[in-house]
Amino acid sequence: MHDVKNRKHLVEGAVRVATARLDDTEQAVRSILGQLEWPDLAGAVMFCSTRYDLAAVSAALRECTQDIPIIGCTSAAELTADGPDRGTLTAIGFPKADFSFTTAFIDGLDHFDGAAAQQEVRTAAAKAIETSRRLGGKLNHAALILMDGLSHRDEIITVTVQDALGSIPMVGGLSGDRIAFKDPFVFHDGAFRSNCAVVGIISTVRPLKVFRAQYYVPRDEKMVITRADVGDRIAFELNAEPAALEYARLAGVSVTELGPEVFAAHPPMVRAGGEYYARSIQCANPDNSLTFYCAIDEGIVMTLGESADIVPSLERLFSGLSDNTSGIDKIIGFDCALNSVEVAQRQLTFGVSRVFSQWGVVGFSSYGEQFGSLHVNQTLTGLAIGK
Repeated sequence: MHDVKNRKHLVEGAVRVATARLDDTEQAVRSILGQLEWPDLAGAVMFCSTRYDLAAVSAALRECTQDIPIIGCTSAAELTADGPDRGTLTAIGFPKADFSFTTAFIDGLDHFDGAAAQQEVRTAAAKAIETSRRLGGKLNHAALILMDGLSHRDEIITVTVQDALGSIPMVGGLSGDRIAFKDPFVFHDGAFRSNCAVVGIISTVRPLKVFRAQYYVPRDEKMVITRADVGDRIAFELNAEPAALEYARLAGVSVTELGPEVFAAHPPMVRAGGEYYARSIQCANPDNSLTFYCAIDEGIVMTLGESADIVPSLERLFSGLSDNTSGIDKIIGFDCALNSVEVAQRQLTFGVSRVFSQWGVVGFSSYGEQFGSLHVNQTLTGLAIGK
């Protein structure tokens, strides 16, 4: 009888996942809340396609969620329990029997006040430690950050927030808008907002493990940014040649072929701390310059990248995370939107979807990812939650 009770508790305490594909916005929200068994949650994170009426989503959530904190953002695509999808409303909920959930909000990213942001995050971290004591036992904490995908303040905000969190590890992603690059939003306190970031601190006695993985490896071709507009993240010259022309030459394509498919397949990579990090290109411009998703600077040496063996590497990643957490309940994932472009080009969508579904990956396709104090591109970052 005791074992049956324990098994029942594990089911009731499991991290909850919900996805709605209904066209009616209010019905979609109510479906999500019903699947999550809303009143029994400590908090939730939501990923919303911009095909939905965001004002209607906000109104429906304000009416139903009461005092339970929920954060979220708009997405380039969603990672559902069935694998990657588009046009859904997807959420993950943390039952209060096993979790505590605390949030911090950072507004006005265009005039970022680092001291005020640190104070806000430190206050939330202290509250997370205090309010989670009710759970008993040895507590684990991790933070999720969601940020305006077009703020261009990713690096400084990421460093500032992780510093304020101290030993609490952080992962996250930049909000998207179905690859339109116009109006991505962050959700906090019952409304979708721009020019802001939100942090959610998860506390639990369960194992938590943050991770960063990428699908790409460096090749031999090198390129140096020799002229750039650092503020707008535009490279005018690579190797003292027009940037788009030189990049196209190294990638083995014509400049007219440059677009998301080529940028996804061959990201420039920077070596730091013994590891390579992708520095994704957003677009080629009419003047043959290149606009990047991330901060750049003159003199940076980059190496052309190419995708590795994606499906087996994901299987190894999740298997290792399972070992580290004594079995995975769910994984909150932030997968770069360009990764899905490369996966589709290589006809690996089914295989990747199968692996994501098998390991319970839920999250969204982002315009950039965070891992600790790093802002990264063309990666998969996330948080594995043990059973």
